[in-house]
Amino acid sequence: MALIADPDEDLVRRVGQGDPAAIQAMVARKLPRMLALAQRMLGDAAEAEDVAQDAMLRAWKQAPRWTPGQAKFDTWLHRVGLNLCYDRLRRRRETPTAAPPDRPDPGPAPDRGLLAADVGARVDAALIRLPGRQREAIVLCHYQEMTNIEAAALMEISVDALESLLSRGRRALRQALADIRPGAEGA
Repeated sequence: MALIADPDEDLVRRVGQGDPAAIQAMVARKLPRMLALAQRMLGDAAEAEDVAQDAMLRAWKQAPRWTPGQAKFDTWLHRVGLNLCYDRLRRRRETPTAAPPDRPDPGPAPDRGLLAADVGARVDAALIRLPGRQREAIVLCHYQEMTNIEAAALMEISVDALESLLSRGRRALRQALADIRPGAEGA
């Protein structure tokens, strides 16, 4: 089995040794990406913060036992983050709520800045409605900027299967957002 080169190897080793500067560097380097991943997977900022913090805590606890060369630390951390997101999504399905969730006003935004925010919110809402694996593929490739090979390895599927998920996800997003035209007023 070939060893995998890991740009985080030294940092993880130092975190495992309890180096405060390394811990701070890991949080600075990894927390924003974990937060973005969780926000896009869950669509809820508070839950995303909890997931990102839990993923970072698990990284800190795992660092002393990390074996370099078996997998990239970043890949492992993304898998932890995704698993935590899926745990929360499963709990959502299992817990009925008494009142429907608050919904943003679907009306057009009063100016361009708010229009951009509205379009962003619509994209996020459409992303959340995608089936889980399609959403995971889109988030990893487009938002987390992973290559198709990295995302496929993380999802434990072939590159062809990943590309199929991406294609179906993009098509569903295009259909859900068909009324948004670049530069259009009051979409």
